[in-house]
Formats: sequence, C-alpha cells, structure tokens
Amino acid sequence: MAPDKFSATWVSHSSICDFQHCPRAYYLKNVYKDPKTNHKLQIVSPPLALGQTVHAVLESLSMLSTEKRFQQPLLELFEKEWKNVSGKKGGFFDAQTEEHYKERGKEMLRRVMEHPGPLMNKAVKIKEDLPWFWLSEDDAIILCGKIDWLEYIEQDDSVHIIDFKTGKNVEDGRSLQLPIYYLLVHYCQKRKVSKISYWHLQLRESLDEQRLPDLQDSYDSIEKIARKIKLARKLEHFTCPEGGCRYCEPYESILRGEAEHVGQGTYGHDIYILQHTKDGNKFEEYVEEDEESVIL
Repeated sequence: MAPDKFSATWVSHSSICDFQHCPRAYYLKNVYKDPKTNHKLQIVSPPLALGQTVHAVLESLSMLSTEKRFQQPLLELFEKEWKNVSGKKGGFFDAQTEEHYKERGKEMLRRVMEHPGPLMNKAVKIKEDLPWFWLSEDDAIILCGKIDWLEYIEQDDSVHIIDFKTGKNVEDGRSLQLPIYYLLVHYCQKRKVSKISYWHLQLRESLDEQRLPDLQDSYDSIEKIARKIKLARKLEHFTCPEGGCRYCEPYESILRGEAEHVGQGTYGHDIYILQHTKDGNKFEEYVEEDEESVIL
C-alpha cells in the first residue's frame, strides 16, 4: 500500500536548488509559514514577473490544436497576462522599469511568432496540472514539476522535452533541471523521451538540444538529494553554511519587517517585494540569477 501523498515530502527542481544553495533559504521558501497568516512566503521581482508571464502565454498554446495556436496574436495574450503582474504585484517600483521588462517579453514573443519551430507541431499534455510520481515510496518522497512543452514526434511515437528560458544567460549544463524533467516525463506518461532541449527565447530563434541524461543516474542523484531534504525536515535542521548568504538574506529581510507585502499569490503565498531592489543592490543580483523560479 502506497503511503499517503499528503504527508509525503514533495521535492521539485526549484526546491532542490533552494536546498543546495542554502538549507536556510529552503526552509524559509518551502517550509516556514507566517504565524499570523499561516501562509508561506514568496518574493516577486521584475525578472520573475517577466518569466512567469511569457511562460503563461506559451503554455496556453499547448492546449490548442496546431491550426488554432497562432490565430490570436501572442502579444494580445501577453497584454492580458501582464495585468496580473503590473505595478508592485510584479515587483516594479516605477513605470520605466516595468516598460523595460514588458518590452523584453514582447521581443521574445515576436521571435516565437516569426520562428515558431516545434510550437507548430503536435504536442503532448500530461493530464495532471502538476505532474508527480513516487521517487521513493519507502521514504515517502514525491518528485513533482511542470514541463513547459512536450513536442510529439510522430516518426517513433516519442516526445521531445522543451524548456523555455527567458533569462539573459545560457543555462548551465550541470543543472539538475533536465534530469528532473526527464524523470517526470518518463514516469508520468507512456511515451519514451527521444530529445530534450532548452529554448533561450531572448537569445535564440531555435532550440539548443542537450544530451539526453542517463535515466538511472538521474534517478539516483535526485533521490540522494531528496533523502537529505527529508532528513533535514525530520531533524528541523536548516542552517545557512555562511551564517547569512544572498539566498536566504532576502527572506530574512521579510522576517525583519524590511519587505513590503503586496498581496496573495496563486498558490496562497504571501507576496512581498524587497525595498532594497529599487536601489539596485545585492538583492537585485539574487533575483536576476533566480529569475525563473516558481513555487511548487
């Protein structure tokens, strides 16, 4: 009999990265709840608002048949989605900064409209809103995560994993993101994975295909990290190795009352913006690097 999924430890790419960067940051982002509201914390920033909006527009296309995907201009969809992050809801302190990020988003979507590539082909949709599987039933650990796009390859009835990137930098090949997505797609739907790629929307008109990870090696490495996370949660041991670093300090600033609460997020998190970012200090550096992270 499988353990109760509601009492299991859930891990995702973003939460694993949090833990690897700083256990204290992992705790403040994924475990801690404000005793006044019983809600978790989330920091919004312009790069994050940009990434979420572009992803929302492109994800909506996968729900349409190929002949209907580009009937409505993507920029119209973008304008509608942008309303959800406009102003302080997206971490914008002034209209000039917001317009800068908004134009970056439009530029990416123009590139997609001019060079749609695999988005014109058939796509596979995993039924669950949040795909997941038991990484370890014995330890009650679940791996979860959303996949940006699954292109259907008719020639061999396989799928091609595509991950959209909205940042300014090329993704590090050592990232665990693709191995995690490989596991999720392998265990959450029936077709084999034949290809896996990044699409750096701000930099490229085409995809950057990556080497397909080894399935067993991916499983073993992710399970090993997940066990460490479960142990830390059991022992309630979440210490920053530096006694305060750029990953946990933005969240510590919320606890010190130095951030501004701007509302509640889609997943029920209390949303904050950092006053420090308007001065362009170290917290801006933090959010730029982590610009596409999401709460899962």
